[in-house]
Amino acid sequence: MSKVLVLKSSILAGYSQSGQLADHLVSEWKAAHPGDEVTIRDLAANPIPVLDGELVGALRPSDAELSARQQEALSLSNELIEELQAHDTIVIAAPMYNFNIPTQLKNYFDLVARAGITFRYTENGPEGLVKGKKVVVLTSRGGIHKDTPNDLLTPYLTIFLGFLGMTDVQFVFAEGIGYGPEVAQKAANDAKDAISKIVAA
Repeated sequence: MSKVLVLKSSILAGYSQSGQLADHLVSEWKAAHPGDEVTIRDLAANPIPVLDGELVGALRPSDAELSARQQEALSLSNELIEELQAHDTIVIAAPMYNFNIPTQLKNYFDLVARAGITFRYTENGPEGLVKGKKVVVLTSRGGIHKDTPNDLLTPYLTIFLGFLGMTDVQFVFAEGIGYGPEVAQKAANDAKDAISKIVAA
């Protein structure tokens, strides 16, 4: 049995293109792999706290007594990391907001990037400790940015995920959503075709 973790990050709820693609993937995955376990975490509906000067102190080794807010953040960070490590396939629904990922997804990343736990520095450089994962990124955009200097999202996610040890990453693009219903529908259909191939692989 395989375990799939789906991370949604759009603030548009049911209107979200990336969220709809994630739902489509879940539906197809369950049909193709009925014995697998699928966990969905909606980072917009249940937001992660913003990392600030107080909370960062909770995520670094220290003998200092933690405040209640710090204890909550540390507990949540541990929960998120345990969840991430426990799943085999990670699906990230990442719409492009102002040329990059949503704040909600960045907040999640800030709580799972923990030195000595999800990565470490060695004499040969950084080493990611979240290994053996297959990652699928579902990214929707109002414009068309793939393979252009405007696409900051793809290289950022590739670098960040690789830093944590996740190097098997596939991207599914749904672009031109803002160009009208016909273009948006074609983008969604093409993305769903790509999802079907990933699920069947």
